[in-house]
Amino acid sequence: MTMPERDKPEHDTPEPDTPGALLHLLTWLSPAFPTGGFAYSHGLESAVESGGVTSADTLRDWMTDLLHHGSGRNDAILLRHSYRTDDLASIAAFAAASAPARELAAETLHQGSAFTAAARLWLPDTLARTFAAIGPIAYPVAVGALAAATGIEEDAATIAYLHAWTANLVSAGVRLIPLGQTAGLAVQHALEPVLHATAALTRNLPLDAIASACIVAEIAAMRHETQYTRLFRS
Repeated sequence: MTMPERDKPEHDTPEPDTPGALLHLLTWLSPAFPTGGFAYSHGLESAVESGGVTSADTLRDWMTDLLHHGSGRNDAILLRHSYRTDDLASIAAFAAASAPARELAAETLHQGSAFTAAARLWLPDTLARTFAAIGPIAYPVAVGALAAATGIEEDAATIAYLHAWTANLVSAGVRLIPLGQTAGLAVQHALEPVLHATAALTRNLPLDAIASACIVAEIAAMRHETQYTRLFRS
């Protein structure tokens, strides 16, 4: 599935990598930005319940696989193509359809819609109208489109999104396994080269490269739908 690339935005926006652009990115992907990400575990709660993730090492391995071969990689591809496209609605529809489980679809659509609502102060009018026409929108699609419309450099937006996504799931693991904060930070530190590798790998991948080899993680997300006791929505 190949999408046309979008020209750079014509309105007055910060130049890439200026302090203004960096400040926007830090605000949007801060844990304090109200996307509701703390409520989702991306199937991790089910994996902990079944004994698949029980320690800092297994959490690190789980996250590494998602970033290299699963939804982390796919989100980075979606973000990059949303950054470049003239047909955001088509990519948004593709992103919603490609979620492998009901709760994972709800997770990305709810967070994306919350992101666009919270980011309205930064939205150019044209993009605001596009978001309104699309309706519920996947989180990486919303982030990529807004980053492009406000002059934030694509690679910076990608690595910042992956970092925020990873940090949220590591935080979920800290609560679920449970782990101490120091162990959680050690996992986050160990994943830094994985984040950089995923960002670099996805730079030139086509939209057709979206796929997943993380079948166990996706089954865990499906099983979570009927899990008896739950702290998280996915």
